[in-house]
Formats: sequence, C-alpha cells, structure tokens
Amino acid sequence: MLYRDFFRMDGVLVPRQVLVDNMHFSRPIQQQRAPKWYPTEGPATGLTKTIEKKPQGVAKLRKSITPGTVLILLAGRFKGKRVVFLKQLESGLLLVTGPFKINGVPLRRVNQAYVIATSTKVDIAGIDTTGISDKPDEKTKRHFFSRVVAEQKEEGEGEFVSTEAKKSGLTEERKAMQVKVDESVIAAVEKTPMMKDYLKSRFSLEKGQFPHLMKF
Repeated sequence: MLYRDFFRMDGVLVPRQVLVDNMHFSRPIQQQRAPKWYPTEGPATGLTKTIEKKPQGVAKLRKSITPGTVLILLAGRFKGKRVVFLKQLESGLLLVTGPFKINGVPLRRVNQAYVIATSTKVDIAGIDTTGISDKPDEKTKRHFFSRVVAEQKEEGEGEFVSTEAKKSGLTEERKAMQVKVDESVIAAVEKTPMMKDYLKSRFSLEKGQFPHLMKF
C-alpha cells in the first residue's frame, strides 16, 4: 500500500479503506425555504357555516310610480325620453311604452332605479296588458321579450337549391301587441291637451339646473 492509501487520524496512520467502511454517509436534508408569496386568507378551519341563499324576491314598487305615470328614462338607448308606465312585471322590472308612434320607444322593460317619476299621469284604465309577461315558459324557456334567433342559410349542391335564412328580430306576437297597446295609449294621450308634445320632448338639464331641486 502506498502512503496515499493511508489517512492520518490523531497522529496515527489509518488505512483509507478501513475509514471509508466505518463511515456512515447520510444524505443532507434540504431546508424548505419560506414562500415568496403568502395567501391573503388562512386555511379553512371548519368553523364556518354554510348559509343557504334565500330566493331573491320581487323589488317593491315605489309609491310615486303607479299605472299611467309618465317616467323619464335615465339610462340606456332611450335616455332622456318620457314614457308611460303600464305595470310591474314578474321579475320586478317596469313595463313602459312611448308610445312607439309618438317618441319611438317600444314596449320595454326598465329598472325603477333608472327612472324619474313625474306627477303627470295618463288614464290607462282600459288598456289590456295581460298577455305581456317576462316569466319564462317551462317547456320552451322563452317569454314575451325573447327575440327571434337567426338561422344560418342552408345551401345544397345545386345552384337553385337553397332556403332563406330567418332573420333575428322581434316576434310577430310582440309586434301585434305593440300595435294594440299603442292604439289604446294614444287614444288616452289625445284626451289631455299638449300631452302628445310633452311625451315627444326629451328631458335635459342646462347649466345651473339641479334635478334634486326640481319638482317633476
């Protein structure tokens, strides 16, 4: 054995092979580093209770809004238009109309949070709106305000074999109801002088005017 095969331990030469056999090698334990990001919420402890959500009820109608009240729309496509309130639907939304022939506002659903109720009223006692509802049908899952879904045009192999595509838009039922309701509302509007011009005009504010100081 050569000198390099020995290892000096405490002044005594010990063969390197003997030293290797008596040593117990153990793999170093890697220390886990602290995470760079910490969760904003701690783990669930099991003490929280599951709360069942109650079904959302219908919004209570404001006292200032009654059938025939003229409302001012504050949002949406017809913002600033004056409309006539007809009734509250099953969903809690308001059913209103311009009428369409007077100011271009059709039968429409609006949220009462985005309207201003005025003191002007129209007598709509004889108007029938029983066929208007936004409650979906159990079978078809459609209601009065559901639109017609467009169908793709189908073309055959032949040059003349084709079917016309159905265009999206309003249903025939809704168009017929619009004409029926408009006739009754317009007849009631014409009984009051200048009411037609009032519904045609658009509401707007000028400099120095504050809506919370106005009386509508």
